[in-house]
Amino acid sequence: MVNVGIIGYGYWGPNLVRNFFAAEDCCVKAVADSRPERLQQLGKVYPTIKGVRDAEDIIYDPGIDAVIIATPVSTHFTLAWKALAEGKHVLIEKPMTSSTEEAGLLINLAEQKRVLLMVDHTFLYTGAVQKMRQLVESQELGNIKYLDSTRINLGLFQSDINVLWDLAPHDISILNYIVDERPYSVNATGITHTNNNIENIAYLTVNYASGFIAHFNCSWTSPVKVRMMLVGGDQKMILYNDLEPTEKIKIYDTGYSYSNDEEKKRVLVDYRTGDIHVPKLATTEALLVMANDFISSIQEKKQPKSSCHLGLDVVRILEASNKSIKQSGLEVVLDASTVPSQSSTQEVLI
Repeated sequence: MVNVGIIGYGYWGPNLVRNFFAAEDCCVKAVADSRPERLQQLGKVYPTIKGVRDAEDIIYDPGIDAVIIATPVSTHFTLAWKALAEGKHVLIEKPMTSSTEEAGLLINLAEQKRVLLMVDHTFLYTGAVQKMRQLVESQELGNIKYLDSTRINLGLFQSDINVLWDLAPHDISILNYIVDERPYSVNATGITHTNNNIENIAYLTVNYASGFIAHFNCSWTSPVKVRMMLVGGDQKMILYNDLEPTEKIKIYDTGYSYSNDEEKKRVLVDYRTGDIHVPKLATTEALLVMANDFISSIQEKKQPKSSCHLGLDVVRILEASNKSIKQSGLEVVLDASTVPSQSSTQEVLI
């Protein structure tokens, strides 16, 4: 049995408590939140769970094996560092930290203490994303050429992070999970309409040496809510619509081929449109699968699907996107060793 404590009972905390309460070989011992009214709500729903005002009451409790952090991003590093230093296993909400430097320090400390550090990228545990990974790995799509993601809605404006840091981690984690190739650079543009230097609309492009490209459209100011992703291969293509209640994944037997007509100096494209297939997906709540993965990874001393290294890769892309936005879309290199020789990239991110 793994005894856990959860720090933060705000927007996402109740979902974590509910699923860890239901997880196998897990006991939720305590929840910390500085607001008395939130702890009062906790007590009504879970009278057996101890409510505390101070996060350190969980971090320094010798009866707690693992700490789950569901607080603002700016607090992640300090709370996680203290918990890891105490030899606790740690699960952090996305994004992992505010910088790659902070993420690297936490990973090193976790390795020194021989404890598990994990990031909650919940979407990796959905039936839809598992199916997409399977389709890519089996090369049913052929060679994948692009990923195009739209995640927009009206609100919720954040006060400490921009729209990319708030919404894009979901889709960047999916990108990194289903695509083995490492990106070499990013370009990003964004704008603030609230005069606080926090972008509420942003566009991010992630570049790969192979010619694969990924694009993310994020907004807090859309009149409609859209959660849609396209993954295009040269044999088949995927439409992933997370707002669909049942048919979240559609596989289009659609593609194209081309040839060069030297005589007419143009490219000839041949299009192919076939059937649409809707696969059956696992319906278990993703957050419960994530909670079970965290607990079993502690017990079996294995790496979870949503590892700290994947969390670091997401932060690296987000950090580079900030640099690019502040420099009007300048291309920022993530990994100089993978830059194509013909690239005219102007800045390297160390």
